[in-house]
Amino acid sequence: MSHDMLNRKIGRSEITASAIGLGTWAIGGWMWGGTDRAASIAAIQASVDEGVSLIDTAPAYGQGLAEEIVGEAIQGRRDKVVLATKCGLVWHVQQGNHFFDYAGQPVHRYLGRASIQHEVEQSLRRLRTDYIDHYITHWQDPTTPVEETMDALQELKQAGKIRSIGASNCTAADVTAYLAAGQLDAVQEEYSMIKRDIEDQFLPLCMQNGVSVLSYSSLALGLLGGRIGPDRVFSGDDLRRENPRFSQANRRKVAALMEEIGPIAHAHSATLAQIVIAWTIQQPGITFALCGARNPEQARENAGAGRLRLSATDLQSVSDAARRHLTDLDA
Repeated sequence: MSHDMLNRKIGRSEITASAIGLGTWAIGGWMWGGTDRAASIAAIQASVDEGVSLIDTAPAYGQGLAEEIVGEAIQGRRDKVVLATKCGLVWHVQQGNHFFDYAGQPVHRYLGRASIQHEVEQSLRRLRTDYIDHYITHWQDPTTPVEETMDALQELKQAGKIRSIGASNCTAADVTAYLAAGQLDAVQEEYSMIKRDIEDQFLPLCMQNGVSVLSYSSLALGLLGGRIGPDRVFSGDDLRRENPRFSQANRRKVAALMEEIGPIAHAHSATLAQIVIAWTIQQPGITFALCGARNPEQARENAGAGRLRLSATDLQSVSDAARRHLTDLDA
């Protein structure tokens, strides 16, 4: 049975967005073997047509490319989109902490006031909009006081350039520091059936303080999508090529999990990936699940997960199967 798209509020803001969000890291091409601009635009537009309002991007995804593609795709549809992007991974200055090199150029983690003010203008230009619904610190910068970062973000909010504030790739201590400095509406962290470490302390802290959680890698870079078998070969700059999580032994365990949850998928007329995503957004403390899509078919499949409602029995069965097959996966 299909329901309406599940929508939820972003923290204490007045913003409501679809529980399924479109993540655009792969659309930027970097570490994903390049990108197809036309297919990416079609994927974004298909997501919006299917009721996915939350679109998450970042300057670091292809050094502006993902933002440019999103900006092109949402022309004429801006009122249907809750747009999230990020700041804090910079290449226009060499301040903060060196993080990695991209095309031979250094990228730093930096969240100083002037840098944030520069970054938001660049993102607004690439996204072809005059406001960002949810603005997120992409990675945390230990060289800048959280108070300075939050002051800059709150100034942007007062100016109407951003509507809510988020943080990503942070610790419970980071969340506490942000909350002490202002209104933190949401955090974005990796969470899936095979990476559940935030359940113990991080999620309860967020729930206690009205902070939403946007989970990313809900399908674990595709490992839990039901389509990557033990014999799949990854090539080029595909980040999964040397990832131990994608070992053949792990993929055999995942295949056994998929076989076990198959009957639940069948009962809901759903795909295996949709069951995994639906399970994710029904876990305590998980508000949104960001799912990547590089073509309209993937976009429509992800959106379908937001219309599923798994019963308590379904959720327990999937959790039990995950515990049996995934607890001893290679890291």
